[in-house]
Amino acid sequence: MPIEVRVPTILRTYTGGSKAVETTGATVAEAIDNLEDAHTGIKERLVQDDQVRRFINVYVNDEDIRFSGGLKTELTDGDVVVILPAVAGGSA
Repeated sequence: MPIEVRVPTILRTYTGGSKAVETTGATVAEAIDNLEDAHTGIKERLVQDDQVRRFINVYVNDEDIRFSGGLKTELTDGDVVVILPAVAGGSA
């Protein structure tokens, strides 16, 4: 069973409009590399200098990878990876 990656609306142009895609990989980094192979350009939006971009949150089975090993977080078949852009703002 592959890994499901849930893609936010802003990145769906890279996945042909799909809100969820499947990939493989033993770690989040490998999954993103494999995702890039299938959906060129998406990795650049997620990773910078071998780290998840500051305003991108990545969860594996509802756990923030920043607290579980970052891009080295291990994956197993059937895991769900959720990509969420951070939202900031407010009123003056």
